[in-house]
Amino acid sequence: MNRRLLQFLQAENLTQTQFADTLSVARASVSHILSGRNKPGYDFLESLLLHYPSLNLDWLLTGRGRMYRENKPEDGSESDQLALFPLPSPAEPRRIDRILVFYDDNTYQEFRTKE
Repeated sequence: MNRRLLQFLQAENLTQTQFADTLSVARASVSHILSGRNKPGYDFLESLLLHYPSLNLDWLLTGRGRMYRENKPEDGSESDQLALFPLPSPAEPRRIDRILVFYDDNTYQEFRTKE
């Protein structure tokens, strides 16, 4: 996969630094993925798909198909772009049950809705 990611950067004419900054990931993370030291995690792949929706994730992960998707969504919908990360589609509207707030002093506070 690291070779294919490098091919993608070359096709997009991006440096590793530009790519890392676009995805808001550490530059070292990109370097480690490209060198084969680490494998990309969920957050990396999700950001990659959001920033480069024309990239064919099947090609990136397995080498099957072409680098770019043939059928780009015309309406800007992301439903097809995130096929590997499907979002639930509830039958009825959801409501908030609780909210967790995490503070920088490693404490948190939980707020629950009233029934």
